[in-house]
Amino acid sequence: MALIRTLTVAILFTLTLSAVAGGIEIREFDNPVLAQRYDDLTASMRCPLCENQAIGDSDSPISADMRERVYQLLQEGRADSEIVDHMVARFGDYILYNPRLERRTYLLWGLPIGLGVIGCLIVMLIVRARRNASAKALSADERARLNALLERQRSS
Repeated sequence: MALIRTLTVAILFTLTLSAVAGGIEIREFDNPVLAQRYDDLTASMRCPLCENQAIGDSDSPISADMRERVYQLLQEGRADSEIVDHMVARFGDYILYNPRLERRTYLLWGLPIGLGVIGCLIVMLIVRARRNASAKALSADERARLNALLERQRSS
């Protein structure tokens, strides 16, 4: 029994130490829905300092500031869209993993679709060209040469 208690204390100590050593603070929420919204928001925003890392996973001071601001805005009762708008106004569009569809991002959103359509057209043209090439009849010389090759193959 003492061994189980010692093991439990050791595991809890290790988990506590890893949370502290990680540098990411643990937030307390009264409402689990609010906690989920916080997790979703911090996972959907990119750290401006880190290379493609969410603010919820980053140890940088700017990410800590961003997490703190998200927490405060959630506690004030702000909607997710208001929080995202506030963070974009403060840190820029770079923090969004999924940029908004605006006039200046049409190319960003439309380019993959356009390239897909162009790729499909190229494939269709290639298939059509191959089908037409294979459908052409052999000339008399080609037919005679083919028959000669087939006869040579049969005789050997």
